[in-house]
Amino acid sequence: MTRRHATQLETVSVTIPADALEFYEAAMEQACGTVGFFLDEATGMWTVEGVKDQGDNEAELASAMALAALASGYAAELTRSTTEAEGWLLRTYEAFPEQLIGRRFAIRGTHIEGPPTPGRLTILLDAAIAFGSGEHGSTRGCLRALETVAWRRPRRILDLGTGSGVLAMGAAKLLRRRVLGTDIDPWSVRVANSNAARNGLGRLVHCVRADGWTSPALAKAAPYDLVFANILARPLCKMAASLAQHLAPGGTVILAGLLDTQAHWVLAAHRRQGLVLERTLREGRWTTLVLRRRK
Repeated sequence: MTRRHATQLETVSVTIPADALEFYEAAMEQACGTVGFFLDEATGMWTVEGVKDQGDNEAELASAMALAALASGYAAELTRSTTEAEGWLLRTYEAFPEQLIGRRFAIRGTHIEGPPTPGRLTILLDAAIAFGSGEHGSTRGCLRALETVAWRRPRRILDLGTGSGVLAMGAAKLLRRRVLGTDIDPWSVRVANSNAARNGLGRLVHCVRADGWTSPALAKAAPYDLVFANILARPLCKMAASLAQHLAPGGTVILAGLLDTQAHWVLAAHRRQGLVLERTLREGRWTTLVLRRRK
């Protein structure tokens, strides 16, 4: 699925320290259809960049930026530049080469030609939607973590905050199990279901709109043997009790979206709910935690 743009595109961006990254990423997602972030190794600063139709969602962007500044304690200057649709797509393609992840997975954009990489489970994503997803440390960490727990053959699987559906599709391909994906954003739900159909997983992956654990759809399918929660540190901490309640005895949860500096307090919140740490995986500055509920 490629979004058509009847109006001029623009790129909006901020440069921020690592501690402010999660807040400004979330802010950009309120107004932009595509969001990416990039580390300057020399300075340690991050650039968060979003692409949107020029003039659209201005009130949402201003409000979200103000909240990000308040929550992070860092007031970032927003910069804008005009972006040609063709140039943006070319740049996106160049930034989204095939990603070989762990021992089993390959993520490639639909723009990449040629046969699949031998010995890999290939997940196809539209680069115009899934900008940089295979490169993100949290996505890579979750797929690597999935490989380490696949031998348990979990039956009831949830991908909380599914986004493009990449983790739900990875689990469905590797385990050949049904996976429920949820997201608060209806557009993400549509994209995830479309991606599942493109990958021949329409019968295994089903994504619905849900606001965290309050949704009846999540409660109906519980308890879960495996949960992916690749979101943000603060929501993970707030939802720790609900997650533990919906996890089956012996069930596994893979937590991601965490900078290394945030992992310890996310871990502490879940340990207080009786979950036990099994494994920690790192990808650059990102940490993935694998925890299990005692039987």
